Amino acid sequence: MRQRPPVRAAGLAPAGPARTPLEVGFDVLQDAAFRQPQDPGSPLPCSRTNEPARPPQAPARGFVLLGSGSDAICVAISGAMVRRVNSHRAALEWLDEGRRVVAAALVETVGSAPLDPGAVMLVDDSGRIEGSVTGGCVEGALVEEAQGVLAGAPPRVATYGISDQQAADVGLMCGGTVRVFVHELGEPQRAMLELTSDAIEAERPVALATLLEGPGAGAMMVVTKDGTVGSLGMTELLDKSVEREARGFLDQGRSALRRYSRRGEVMGSEIGVAIQSFSLPPTMVIFGAIDFSAALAKIADDIGYRVTIVDAREAFLQSPRFSEHAEVVVDWPDRYLARRLLGPNDAVLVFTHDPKFDEPALLAALASDAGYIGALGSRRTQADREERLRSQGLTDEELARVNAPCGLDLGARTPAETAVAVLGEILALRAGKQGGRLTDSRGPIHSRPAEATTT
Repeated sequence: MRQRPPVRAAGLAPAGPARTPLEVGFDVLQDAAFRQPQDPGSPLPCSRTNEPARPPQAPARGFVLLGSGSDAICVAISGAMVRRVNSHRAALEWLDEGRRVVAAALVETVGSAPLDPGAVMLVDDSGRIEGSVTGGCVEGALVEEAQGVLAGAPPRVATYGISDQQAADVGLMCGGTVRVFVHELGEPQRAMLELTSDAIEAERPVALATLLEGPGAGAMMVVTKDGTVGSLGMTELLDKSVEREARGFLDQGRSALRRYSRRGEVMGSEIGVAIQSFSLPPTMVIFGAIDFSAALAKIADDIGYRVTIVDAREAFLQSPRFSEHAEVVVDWPDRYLARRLLGPNDAVLVFTHDPKFDEPALLAALASDAGYIGALGSRRTQADREERLRSQGLTDEELARVNAPCGLDLGARTPAETAVAVLGEILALRAGKQGGRLTDSRGPIHSRPAEATTT
């Protein structure tokens, strides 16, 4: 369990090591891919499109790179133990040991898939395997692809199709197609891997772009907020086009396969480039040290928010239940938010139940770019609060940004139930969803940022 400072006074530098978010889905991955591994004698549950099934390999026990949202976080799953590892650092350590290393990187999904683009599996020349790109469905075939690369085959994008029944066997809701780029990592990639790994560990936004086709397939360039290092080795226009789109991906917190012309124009389709984006984890600021705050901090921390609980009353923050899953700060709401830069992925919650704290907090939150602003309280409390805020000059448009009473209508009563309702509303709004029941909805459950390209 992470150790947190009990209380940090306003104005002092934060203490303790940097931390990274835990992505959603550990239980699904453990059940589908690791707790029930495939029988080595059974047919591979998926096969490369238009090709016969290959002999299976037992799913790798090791690092699973989860998602593309806020960080390159690998999870080592062994029984019930979960630990986090930087996959780029793991590849560098293998190279330092003198091994040859092949990376199989998930670059595109069509339909359902357990992991988003950006997932990586590593294979070395001694047969060691770390990681997963589908939770156990195509990993056996990818080991054979990696062995081919080690034997001299060129880098390539391998495409695998998964039927509905095969998908059900590994925990997917429906079948789909995954495209995986298989290539060797070596000295040409080392500097880019080091830059990416260092940025991830320092929690600085970084994007890693990899060329997927042509004689230079496997070439990498790194894009940060401050500049670009490396080149894809084709045209200056291609590098500039990729840099521009990578910066957009950093703002959106997503990874994807993009296509360009041979000259590098964005309207082309001849050249594929995988862009992995590692953005900063979203921030959640909760005002008010109460039971509801502790309950929300716990589950928000689990899914990747960097949580801070703020209260001007130091005695209220002394309980360890607040510092267990959040940084705690003694300060007034308006003064604290004046020092924070919040963006569209960040959230501010007002739980103080006291106008002298609530209203300064809401006024300061509305002056920020926070994507979600919420406040607890009854409907009467909210009506009285709105009347007082209007008297201070707020418009209807500004007040519409405040979600109050906050949360989905789940019939929640306890702090834990209320935390689920509040976080459910935050996630639904962030994803552009209504937060209703899946059984009553139609269409894809998981929206994709872009249509799949044809290879």
